[in-house]
Amino acid sequence: MEFIELIKVLERGLRQPLPGRLGQAHMAPVPLEKERFDQNRLATARKGAVLLLFCPGPEGISIPFIKRAVYEGVHSGQIALPGGKMDAGDHDLSYTALRETEEEIGVDRKSITLLGNLSDLYIPPSNFSVRPFVGYASQRPSFKIDPREVDRLVTCNFETLLNREMQKEKLVFTSKGTTIKAPYYEINKEVVWGATAMILSEFLTLWKKIS
Repeated sequence: MEFIELIKVLERGLRQPLPGRLGQAHMAPVPLEKERFDQNRLATARKGAVLLLFCPGPEGISIPFIKRAVYEGVHSGQIALPGGKMDAGDHDLSYTALRETEEEIGVDRKSITLLGNLSDLYIPPSNFSVRPFVGYASQRPSFKIDPREVDRLVTCNFETLLNREMQKEKLVFTSKGTTIKAPYYEINKEVVWGATAMILSEFLTLWKKIS
């Protein structure tokens, strides 16, 4: 699919009702934490935003992910979409997504056009309600990661993301000492699970409907 055509399809599709929980739950860890879909927790949790960014390029349409730096925290070293917590000076969550993307991977926020957002998702381990935004850059960005927050950039070709063989499953040992069965996407030999996988699952559920 050509880049311009993709953007038009996404723009129309994001105006439709979102899959929400039905899309997210497909890639949720098992046993399912009931808090993930608790509307009260969504309302009272700390707020954050991430960005699913579509970029054109000679090798096709790609999406940038980050491998988080190692730190003392529940999401240390994980693969995620660029984004983070809402600051007091942020106008709204869309501003948060753009600001954090610029800070983490160096993409000028003025070069990004937002098309809409997916459903908010509660992340129990860090008590965050995260809103995923979908946007695009008209030209391939010159990425520059912030080494304090990002270990490295991980890009995924859009056509590769659509390949169902990327969906796998493994056992994960949690910080609480329990074992969960985690569905995940294998992206460039990296395991993408948890909230990021659930966000991608909702997006792919919507894409299947609109494409």
